[in-house]
Amino acid sequence: MKPQSPIKIFSGRNSDYLAEKIAERYGQKLGKTSVLEFSDGEFQPCFEETVRGSYVFIVQSTNPPGDNLLELLMMVDAAKRASAYKIVAVIPYFGFARQDRKDKPRVAIGAKLVANLLVAAGVDRVITMDLHADQIQGFFDVPVDHLYSSSIFLPYVKGMGLPNLTIASPDVGGSKRAHSYSKFLNCELVICHKTRKKANEVDSLTVIGNVEGRDVILVDDMIDTAGSITKAANALKAQGASSVRVIASHALLSGPAYERIAESAIEQVFVTDSIPLRGDAKGKIEQLSIAEILADVIRKVYSHQSISSTFLM
Repeated sequence: MKPQSPIKIFSGRNSDYLAEKIAERYGQKLGKTSVLEFSDGEFQPCFEETVRGSYVFIVQSTNPPGDNLLELLMMVDAAKRASAYKIVAVIPYFGFARQDRKDKPRVAIGAKLVANLLVAAGVDRVITMDLHADQIQGFFDVPVDHLYSSSIFLPYVKGMGLPNLTIASPDVGGSKRAHSYSKFLNCELVICHKTRKKANEVDSLTVIGNVEGRDVILVDDMIDTAGSITKAANALKAQGASSVRVIASHALLSGPAYERIAESAIEQVFVTDSIPLRGDAKGKIEQLSIAEILADVIRKVYSHQSISSTFLM
C-alpha cells in the first residue's frame, strides 16, 4: 500500500501570524520559507525545505497590496516546480471578491481573473472563508471549500445573552447572511437600505423594521472604510436601539475606518483574524481566531474526510 504523502503547512508573509496558530493547532511546526527582495521591489519566495511528494498547504490572505496575491501565486508555482504532490491555497480573505460581475461597461471581473491565475499557477484546491459573493466558487475549475465564520460568531453571540436581540443587515445585499443568523438565533431581522453615489461612499440610508428598545447586531462579511456600517449603526441608534454591535468576518479597516468606528454609536465590533489589525478604535474591536477551524479543515482535507460538520450556515 502506498504511504500517505506527508503534509506541510507554509505561509506567505501577510498571514504568518495566523499560519503559526494554524500549524500549532494542527500539531506541527510551520514550514520554513524565505523571501529574497531586490532593491527595485521585486521579490522571490523560496521553500527552505523539500516539498517533493508532499501535500502542501499555503496560507495567505490576498488583501491589498497586490504583492500579497503575487506572493501566493509565486509560492504555488514554486511548490509545483518542486514536485509537490498536491497544492492547497488556504485564503482566509479572498481579495478582489467585490469584482464578481460587470456592474458597468468596460470593467474587469477581477474575482474571475484571480481564480484563473490561481488555477494557472497550479493549485489543486482552495480553502477560503466568507466570500463576498457565493458564486465566486464557480469561477474555479478546482474544488473550493467555502467556510463560514458563523461557526465562531454564533456560539459567541448566544453566550452574550442579550435580552432583546435583533439581527440587522447594513444593506439589502447582505440580507441573506443576516437572515441565516436571525433564523439560527430565533430572533427578529432588520434591513438597512442604502444608496451610493460612488464606491466607499454612502449617499442615504433607511432602516426597514422596528428596533425600538432592541439590542441590535449588524452582520456583514467585511468592513472597509466603515462608512456603511457606522451610518447604519448611527441610524439604528437614532431609531431607538438600546445597543448596536457589529459582526464582520474580514477587518480591512482602510482609510478613516478606525476613527469612524471610535466616534460611532457602535459598542463593540467582532472580527476574525483573517487580516491583521492596525489599531483598536478605542478598544471597541475584538478579534476572534479562525485558526482552529482552518486547522480542522486542513486535517479533514488531508485525510479525505467530510468537512460538512464545519458549517453552521
